Amino acid sequence: MSRRTIRQFLWMPVWVVASAVTAQDTRTLTEPVVPPVCSVVTAVQSSPAAAARIDDTRRIQNAIETCARGHAVRLAIGNGKTAFVAGALVLKSGVTLLLDSGVTLFAITDPLAYDRGQKICGTNNATGKGCKPFITADRTHGSGIMGEGVIDGQGSQLIDGKTETWWQIARRAQKEQSRQNVPRLIEVSNSSDFNLYRITLRNSPNFHVTLNRVDGFTAWNVKIDTPPDARNTDGIDPISSRNVTIAHSFIRTGDDNVAIKAGGNGPTENISILHNHFYNGHGMSIGSETDGGVRNVLVDDLTMDGATSGLRIKSDVSRGGKVSNVRYRDVCLTNVRAPLDIDTRYDKKATGNKIPAYRDIAFERVRSITPGRITLRGFNATYPLTAMLNDVVIDGNPTMQIEHARLTLGPGPVQPLPVGEGAEISGRPSSGTGKSCDGAFVSFPALPTPTRATRPQLTARDAEMYTYAEVLKTTGPAGSESSDPWDPLSEPLATGETLKSDYVVDAAATANGKTVFNTVQAAVSRAVSDQSSSGRKSRIIILVKPGTYRELVYVPRLPAPITLTGSDANAANTVISANLDALVAGSKYSQAFGAQFASAPSDIKAMFDSLKDRAAISTYGSATAWIRNEGFQASNLTFENSYNKVRPSVPASSNVSVISSQAVALVVDDADKVQFENVRFLGLQDTLYLKSSSPARTARIFFNKSYIEGDVDFIFGDATAYFYQSEIRSLGARRISYVTAPSTHLKAKYGFVFDTCKFTHDGSANALAGNFKLGRQWFRNQRCTPFGTVTHPAGYQCRLGELDVYETPVGAISKGVLETVGKVIVLNSQIGAHIDRASPWADWNARGTIKHRPVQYSSDDFWHNLINVGIDPMRQLGLTAQESPPDAFLAEFKNTDD
Repeated sequence: MSRRTIRQFLWMPVWVVASAVTAQDTRTLTEPVVPPVCSVVTAVQSSPAAAARIDDTRRIQNAIETCARGHAVRLAIGNGKTAFVAGALVLKSGVTLLLDSGVTLFAITDPLAYDRGQKICGTNNATGKGCKPFITADRTHGSGIMGEGVIDGQGSQLIDGKTETWWQIARRAQKEQSRQNVPRLIEVSNSSDFNLYRITLRNSPNFHVTLNRVDGFTAWNVKIDTPPDARNTDGIDPISSRNVTIAHSFIRTGDDNVAIKAGGNGPTENISILHNHFYNGHGMSIGSETDGGVRNVLVDDLTMDGATSGLRIKSDVSRGGKVSNVRYRDVCLTNVRAPLDIDTRYDKKATGNKIPAYRDIAFERVRSITPGRITLRGFNATYPLTAMLNDVVIDGNPTMQIEHARLTLGPGPVQPLPVGEGAEISGRPSSGTGKSCDGAFVSFPALPTPTRATRPQLTARDAEMYTYAEVLKTTGPAGSESSDPWDPLSEPLATGETLKSDYVVDAAATANGKTVFNTVQAAVSRAVSDQSSSGRKSRIIILVKPGTYRELVYVPRLPAPITLTGSDANAANTVISANLDALVAGSKYSQAFGAQFASAPSDIKAMFDSLKDRAAISTYGSATAWIRNEGFQASNLTFENSYNKVRPSVPASSNVSVISSQAVALVVDDADKVQFENVRFLGLQDTLYLKSSSPARTARIFFNKSYIEGDVDFIFGDATAYFYQSEIRSLGARRISYVTAPSTHLKAKYGFVFDTCKFTHDGSANALAGNFKLGRQWFRNQRCTPFGTVTHPAGYQCRLGELDVYETPVGAISKGVLETVGKVIVLNSQIGAHIDRASPWADWNARGTIKHRPVQYSSDDFWHNLINVGIDPMRQLGLTAQESPPDAFLAEFKNTDD
């Protein structure tokens, strides 16, 4: 996320006295940053329709109340559902409400949801104070509302049980000279450092945002959108508040776009309105309540198109007070009825003795390209308006009302020259057409078209499918799985029972070649030989004493499962390590490791022989530990591939990538019911390879209380793997890192599941840049891509074929590669700041490259992507129908952000 800084600087024309106070927010501001997420609430409905709506108030409020300060409650799309409907919500101090793109939070239309106890909300009376706001922040510090989503007040919808909308009763109140009891959208009171960021607010029944006694408020890139005939729907109203900035925002309303007010609770001061665009509404206003005093206001770089009033100060004797040190600079107006509207007689019938006094008002580089009314009216000769106009031009022939005004003009042009009763003019303005407004006006930005969520969330019901018991009981061919319950947490390895060892590995002991060995592979080889001669089928236990064992460990298929367990509970004290990568030639591999397999049993020797004559040993051949044993277990151990572990890091700002080949710490090769307890896996690229032989077979693997580290695709493969209560650590040697690279088959029910895990990082600059990914779906054996446009080489084509081939510029991609989709579910886990919070899942290779595939979050994406490139999933791939409901490929549930 880019971060911009608003530089608060002192702007004073030469003719302003040096003692004048700075006109602006006194804070130094940067673009707000979305805080880490404490919990995710997923949508369960598609619309706020009363007939079928679900009240989400309690779910959202509970999440807010249990959220830690400095964190955010995230409202997310759930299984294609995008709507939340709630009544009055209260923000907790330090907690932010974060709405994902595509999400809409609707204010419920039930007046009882906002009633203050008198059951008058939704009616008109003399006071109009019968409703609580939709969202309240009272006595908070550091709270906020953020995100790309929408908060909709439903002002145009019928109030439950009534025949009028919120806006209609407001209009009726105007006719009856009464007041409407309707909820405001957001009200912040007695608070500090509140942020509105990137959020869209629309259709409020009343004011959209009000601030009362707030010190420190920022609205940045906010959109407020309400029709021009919606009464009393002010955009943002700072009241008796200080240090307020409204920046880079777009506001169109049925009343004041912004109204700065000050009543009996004290002054409003130090206000910056910067780089904004206003549309329909009643103007950039100060007032009408000014009796508390308004001072030090800067309006800079503003466009207004279609408002009734432009730069406006309004009050009268019933609520007037001192307004001073107000600066308007670089303002462009068009289609504004009253471009300058400074008036001390807002309500001509008002009575009282609170006289409006406007002092030190400055206009510089203000241009209206359409004519309109100019009003510059002080109260009387004792309380005149004092203002300065420099480079102020209103095109056409505007009407003017200038009364009791002391005006200093120039040195830039001022047109037309103000003339009126009691006007005192000084200065010498120059001639000229004034500020250019070419290209200044922009259309109100369209709401983003709802798109697929980049962090899709499971519903609570869907999440029940991903408990370890549900996942690990599933076996059999992909798409035709059966149930075979497996509970690894009930195994003695997990329950802490003492295991009786059959063999012991101790580098410091005297080996006897029968039960005591100096290397792990020697013990495994003896266990395999003994099993072959005895026919044993019960579990074989190999105890490994602390030490560093620099060797490879190959465990073949065997009727008896093998357990390797370290005798020291600290897994870091017992390490099996090798330095080997995928590009090593078979001859060098044989020279380095042949001795330890020279007299190994035939099954183990066959594993070694399958690599030794290769030009390069390949990815899975690089593994320190190669496991083919069904039911294999390991505990209290570290498996390490030390290849390239010490290398210079590349700064996050650099375009250079670190190039290295794959180097696997451990591969599980088509072995089912494999279990790891308190095991560490250390490597860089491709640390942990979890492999199944084909979609016809499910290989289940369970990791508990373990640790895995790496930098690119470091957990990958097509097996079913469950990671529980484990730490997954990304290393920051590269600018970008991918935790997972799953290659799960389309029809397989499960791929990788992470439950109650911590995704951490090494604190490097690359990691702290926040651009790392949870994963990218491995595009297995890709040679070319049908997805997207590839402009180079000329004539590039990629068609569906029997084989995966590519000879520039034409290639073919097979059905099997297309059906390798990759599935990862992350639940109940803590995700570190290194992970890209907006888009934690990545495409495979960049768009426009020969080997690109876009991220696919669900079976719907898979289906639509094929249709879009002219591949018929039913006719050409043999699929029977599109999944309904869609199958989740990548999703989260109840994760939190660090």
